[in-house]
Amino acid sequence: MEDRQPFTFEISLSVLNHLGRSLYRSFATVLGEAISNSWDADAKNVEIYVDRSKHSFFIKDDGLGMTADDFQNKFLKIGYSKRKSGSKTSAAGRPFIGRKRIGKLALLSCADKITVISKVKGGSYIGGVIDNSKLDRAITEDLTPQQYPLGEWKAAAFVKYTRGHKHGTIIHFERVKEGIRNSFPLLAKIIALYFRFSLLDPSFDIFLDGKKITHKHLKDLAEKTEFLWKIGDRDDPFVNALESMFSKNPEDHETRALKVAGVTGFIASVEKPRDLKIMTTEERVGIDLFVNGRLRERDILKHVPTARVAESYLYGQIHFDALDDATDRFTSSREGIVADDPKYTEFLKTFRETILKIVENWDEWRIKHREEGDPDNERLSKKERASLGLYGAVSKEYGLAKGSTNRGKVADWVAGLSDDASFNFESYADCFVSENLVRRYIKEKKLPLTKEAIAEAKKWKDRETASKGKGNISIAIRREPNDPSYLSMDDLANMVDKRDAAKEACLARDANEYKPIRDAVAHTALLTGAAKTKLSTVRENIKERVKTILSKTK
Repeated sequence: MEDRQPFTFEISLSVLNHLGRSLYRSFATVLGEAISNSWDADAKNVEIYVDRSKHSFFIKDDGLGMTADDFQNKFLKIGYSKRKSGSKTSAAGRPFIGRKRIGKLALLSCADKITVISKVKGGSYIGGVIDNSKLDRAITEDLTPQQYPLGEWKAAAFVKYTRGHKHGTIIHFERVKEGIRNSFPLLAKIIALYFRFSLLDPSFDIFLDGKKITHKHLKDLAEKTEFLWKIGDRDDPFVNALESMFSKNPEDHETRALKVAGVTGFIASVEKPRDLKIMTTEERVGIDLFVNGRLRERDILKHVPTARVAESYLYGQIHFDALDDATDRFTSSREGIVADDPKYTEFLKTFRETILKIVENWDEWRIKHREEGDPDNERLSKKERASLGLYGAVSKEYGLAKGSTNRGKVADWVAGLSDDASFNFESYADCFVSENLVRRYIKEKKLPLTKEAIAEAKKWKDRETASKGKGNISIAIRREPNDPSYLSMDDLANMVDKRDAAKEACLARDANEYKPIRDAVAHTALLTGAAKTKLSTVRENIKERVKTILSKTK
């Protein structure tokens, strides 16, 4: 047997590409990895400085920092895990965000050159430069990690950021791929939206170009928010700001508390779907899933679609920390969760049930606030929904401006008319259609008017002439000023379906019952419950009898 050294694995640098150097597609993901590392290192502050002219940026934290041994055997060791000892929390007790420890590959994906320097308290800076062009050549030449040493870092480039820096890590990204096109407001929104632990934990702050990122950077989204569903009891400054805003104009908003086992967060809705496009014209805010404060899945509604209109109005943040346990269920790209994971699948099932409750609330509240709801929701008939829609469009014009003394009172008055308006609008529509169809039938059949009908038409013509005189009106009012256009259903019915009402049902009998309540509707009166019931029954009878009469036109 040949005497030789034991065989061992030798890893090519090309494994970096396979593991994920090219998997990180979004700038927010790269920021997320760097900020997450700072969180895990017990930093209290993370500072981001952007130089758009040079397409570069610095990320600086005041975390524990790294020794030379830490840098070589932990940071540069792909796959090294802080959790290998079984610990899930940092020295300060924070839940670790990092898991696979290949997230550092994200730092290699967005810039031509990345310099990392770090120091522990009382120590000196250590670090190195990762030049992607040189790394690409090393990968092409199939070199091993030992054959690719990091470059030497230059202190001059860091002078501005090392001044007063006692411990922590600083990373410099040079020549960011595709440049840094995002403005300060947009970057601030991205950070405020996706790095929730910076807003939820008072011991951790993120600064962008010297300005602390807070929920106030989402002010424009808050101002466009209409309804709110709070899940669990998580203290969230953005939600607190929404509730404060709602309390100032309660007539414009609705809120409800929901309970979902193991889940906290919120879901909200905006006035119009376009209000969710606060990021870019292509990208919209959605309902995002967070685990231990870190974004793990963007827009989870895509996994539980309900095909309901409300979906396009919703956004929110769901926190489900139970997904971070002994099982690794996060994808290598760091931008999702393994789709068929049992715990995640069960969560999505529960989440869908919650969403279905929310879309029901949403439709109810939208109608209450005189806006378009969900046309597929069958709790209202199509006619009821159309009537309420018309009422909403009209009544909104009577709303007083924000700040008006009687705004709330008038809003209550308007809301109190909703049910009656819906019924009256629907009744008037039935009346309008049925009476005009009978008039067309009389014209088609060339039916002669009775003496009584001619006299009734003359009476209304004379009234119209007198009223026009008082109003100094000379224009024609009726498009077809013939006698039938002056007659209501009770007169018209006698011409097309007059029978002995005591012996058999007929249109004339229904029309006689219809007239007093129909006149009340036409004169905008509010009806009693009994009157509504009676009118609904007679309306249906008239509609069916008119359809029967029309079917005999041939």
